[in-house]
Amino acid sequence: MRHYFEDFIDDLKSTHGDNLASVILYGSAAAGDFIPHESDYNLLVALNRITPKDLRNAHACMREWGRMGHPVPVYFTVEELNDAGDVFPIEFHFMERARKVLYGRDVLADVKISDRYLRHQTEFELRSKLIKLRREYIHASASTEDLVELMSESLTSFSALFRAVLLLLGLEPPVKKEAIVDLTVKNLKIDRRPFDKIFDIRENVATDNLTEGSANELFAEYMDQIEKVIDAVDEMG
Repeated sequence: MRHYFEDFIDDLKSTHGDNLASVILYGSAAAGDFIPHESDYNLLVALNRITPKDLRNAHACMREWGRMGHPVPVYFTVEELNDAGDVFPIEFHFMERARKVLYGRDVLADVKISDRYLRHQTEFELRSKLIKLRREYIHASASTEDLVELMSESLTSFSALFRAVLLLLGLEPPVKKEAIVDLTVKNLKIDRRPFDKIFDIRENVATDNLTEGSANELFAEYMDQIEKVIDAVDEMG
């Protein structure tokens, strides 16, 4: 894994010099749950200071990284990381449980995570993604291929948020997406079948017999279960 990132890290070192404190891989790739052509390489770049010039100088290496199909890394200063544990509890819990230091020191090791706003952030993120899902469904509903892509990609986002749901339930979230969803539906007593079908689709196991009608039926079942998760989180408030 380190070998894969060597060129990009060399570019970051050339760009930021001594200002570069750390490069950390987090998310599915760090957790061993990476699916080629489906998952992203999520990177945190920590600098000692961040000015517009520092970001502007990163344009060339980010352009090359983007051409390989990867999202632009998240940029933080080391000081910001130490101060933001109460503002982004979902993200920091995620990084805490699945990360690999690719360069520099582990700047996340001493971050103090507060769960004071965890329930509020969890409900906000779930509702925001549900609204987005409904909007995207309008265009995807007429195409089996588009629906498959929408369900597959959105389940990745929702499963990440289900980690926070498990934390709210006082449970330790597993690392892999399927285990996270399994534990969530078990504890909330909702229907796991739509999720299982979509995981099979993500792994190209169950797409042969999927028609436009059956894909729309699956989406309806899937969205119904997502709404039940949101209702459960709302009731925790």
